[in-house]
Amino acid sequence: MIVSFLVLTLLGVGSVLTYQLPNGGKIWALLVAGSNDYSNYRHQADVCHAYQLLHSNGIPDENIIVMMYDDIAYSNENPTPGVIVNYPNGTNVYQGVPKDYTGKAVTPEVFLNVLKGNADAVKNIGTGRVLESGPNDHLFINFVDHGAPGLLAFPDSELYADTLEQTLREVARNKRFAKMVLYVEACESGSMFDDILTDTLNIFVTTAADPLESSYACYFDEYRQTYLGDLFSVSWMEDSEKENLLRESLHHQYEAVRHRVNTSHVEEYGNLDIGALHISDFLGFHMNGLPNAAMPAVPKVQGSVNNRNVQVALLQKKLEASTTPKDRYAIKFEIHKLLKLRHHLESVVKNIALKVVGGDEGLVYPLVSHRQRLTRDIFQCYKSNPYTLGQLFVFVNLCRNQGGNEKSILAAIDGICLAKPMVEGII
Repeated sequence: MIVSFLVLTLLGVGSVLTYQLPNGGKIWALLVAGSNDYSNYRHQADVCHAYQLLHSNGIPDENIIVMMYDDIAYSNENPTPGVIVNYPNGTNVYQGVPKDYTGKAVTPEVFLNVLKGNADAVKNIGTGRVLESGPNDHLFINFVDHGAPGLLAFPDSELYADTLEQTLREVARNKRFAKMVLYVEACESGSMFDDILTDTLNIFVTTAADPLESSYACYFDEYRQTYLGDLFSVSWMEDSEKENLLRESLHHQYEAVRHRVNTSHVEEYGNLDIGALHISDFLGFHMNGLPNAAMPAVPKVQGSVNNRNVQVALLQKKLEASTTPKDRYAIKFEIHKLLKLRHHLESVVKNIALKVVGGDEGLVYPLVSHRQRLTRDIFQCYKSNPYTLGQLFVFVNLCRNQGGNEKSILAAIDGICLAKPMVEGII
């Protein structure tokens, strides 16, 4: 086990604790919110909160890189411009957050190049900063967004499990870290690592959900009319703010979060021996090395919502808060339209499956009811819509059913999609 140590520097009457790893190692962090749009407020709120946690724990800003679309703080829908909170009555977590890569720069390619330390590849993009880590350093990677079997979503594209695994191997081979920890918040996030990530790379991963289930949003805010956080994310951060990180291990935090998150199965992957290390080895620690006594009590989570159903839930909350018949009618119409579009999308997917199996309804049922992991991009039609992510398992099953023959599947996709109108907007 790596033993960390402290250096105490006296400054006047006060004292500052500086955290160091063995052999001059440093802690580096890469924080990524992969979504945009105010309805996904919680993702950027999670990442901003993560930055504040690391910053208050003594990790210098030059060692923290943040990727987020940055369209939430000053959104027309945000009643508190310039303010983002991550839990009810919380403090502003947006203030001071570095904006290394924003807007269209939030892509899988930029993320992977930052992780690899490939400065040439991100030259003239955002701040151009990358992880300048070495063989004695610890990396903390936090990704928050939507997901699907075998992929993590970015605003305009996706990161696939095989691509991430290859990059992790490359970073390990190039000795760019001693130990790495990834915390991943996304639906089916376990599918990015289950039976994929080897335990020989000195990488420890915790995911919000197993390979087959959704993660959950929480903390609905009546004033802001949105969900402030994701249950897995707020749980590990709130645990970090109340525990002594010099003593609490990664595995202890995993168990604490697993018990609090009762809506999905929080999982751990990779080299589980790293779970015995103290959290301070990756997140730093509060200046006094003890839980922050000034932190408010952890709010009780009520009404957590499947991340795929957030858009419907937001409209239902809006309906409950409406006060005029005209507003209620308009919102009900919007809900009806949204549900109709979802039904339309599900119908398209089922028709593709029917076309592939020659119209045999008996074969289609297991295809649309049994989930497997997706490992490649075979669904272009409607892919720009987040609700589509919940349908991708059907195409995985089609691949398995057809023995890997993608020609018939792609022909069916083209045939059905060309005859159907595209669904626009978030459903």
